[in-house]
Amino acid sequence: MPKIGTPENPLRVAIVGAGPSGFYAAEHILKDGDVHAQVDLFDRLPTPYGLVRGGVAPDHPKIKSVIRVYEKTAAREGFRFFGNVKIGHDIEVEELEGLYHAIVYTVGCETDRALGVPGEDLPGSHAATAFVGWYNAHPDYADEDFDLSVERAVVIGNGNVAMDVARMLALTDHELRETDTADHAIEMLDKKGIKEIVVLGRRGPVQAAFTNPEIKELGVMEDADVIVDPADMELDAASKAFLESDEADKTTRVNVETLREFSERTPEGKDQRIVLRFLTSPVEIKGNGKVESIVVGKNELVEENGRLVAKDTGEREEIECGLILRSVGYTGIPIEGVPFDTRRGLILNEGGRILDSHDSGHKVGAYTAGWIKRGPSGVIGTNKKDASETVQHLLADVGSQTLLEPANPAPEAVEALLAEKGVRYITFEDWQAINQAEIGRGEPHGRPRVKFVRVDEMLDTVGEGVG
Repeated sequence: MPKIGTPENPLRVAIVGAGPSGFYAAEHILKDGDVHAQVDLFDRLPTPYGLVRGGVAPDHPKIKSVIRVYEKTAAREGFRFFGNVKIGHDIEVEELEGLYHAIVYTVGCETDRALGVPGEDLPGSHAATAFVGWYNAHPDYADEDFDLSVERAVVIGNGNVAMDVARMLALTDHELRETDTADHAIEMLDKKGIKEIVVLGRRGPVQAAFTNPEIKELGVMEDADVIVDPADMELDAASKAFLESDEADKTTRVNVETLREFSERTPEGKDQRIVLRFLTSPVEIKGNGKVESIVVGKNELVEENGRLVAKDTGEREEIECGLILRSVGYTGIPIEGVPFDTRRGLILNEGGRILDSHDSGHKVGAYTAGWIKRGPSGVIGTNKKDASETVQHLLADVGSQTLLEPANPAPEAVEALLAEKGVRYITFEDWQAINQAEIGRGEPHGRPRVKFVRVDEMLDTVGEGVG
């Protein structure tokens, strides 16, 4: 048998998860001049691009322009897309291992971390991912029910997702109708009764995880004043020292400057208020059959092992509210047949090579990249370098021929398996037809697109096809 990675015996790679990490991994593999490779990119949805489509806020269209890079990858020789195929359901991991020399898992972190407080599961308390998916027309969240008739919403978290959620709650109908926000979300947000959105951060302004554009946007809302208590900007000694040191980056400095400017503003009396609070953690969510209030604790920052952590002072306050959106981080969901680190909520790996267990070696032919490899951190571009590290390991294993030995690596074998199982998969050409249909639906309304919300709608758009 010829060496793997030659024209006679191309390297066959399956990538599971068609978000940024999946596309970057595919690009790194296909552009390598020394290895002849073919990449099949799978996603459980008919639509590619992961969080770029389903997570980026609709009023941030510039961020989505990165899709053009992924389209170039999709146009490379040796690339195929298999949408609407769930690994571990439509095709088992073991079956995949019989078709490819290597498998790269880039499925992201698909669910929220729990707060771990009483009342967290009351109706009216939702994971931020559900709200983001709902307004972004993600099929998983089309039927979510958010009571937006309430007067006060509380957003828990101090990252970019928390800022996006707060902003989306405060956008006017006119602003929303210029975006690709899901139609069902526009209708509900237009009827909202929300007058105040309180955003809780457990640490101080210096430790906030949002980036400069996300916080600055809150200061220029069409119909919402942004409120910061001047007392919250009286920094503790350790935060002040850090801010004045060389360790503080520009993002942190600008965040603090922006928040300080907000604290000095006189509210203009707009219809809504976005109140940013710091050193505040949820202690209990209360209500009779639904969310009616949240009890919060006041924190102080203390140094532990060289880092500042939030410590509960014991002081309590109860805030009336009818909607809570929890944005305190993401965690991965295990895939049957793939080693998983349950403590960290990630695929068990070392530099992108999947490990059989904590104390054993590399699981041959198995790799991971993106959030499910390293945790939910960084921006979209961070995944490019991350995927590169993983692919370098994969290519090193091609060099040593330490790969899976599939029974049937022929490109047509996976198509035959899907046909045999009756799985209706979506090719990249099919996706382009869905894409054009969505853009066409938006044109009469001056919108970038009107997204399909249901998988069936997407499949109907393409019509009868393979499988």
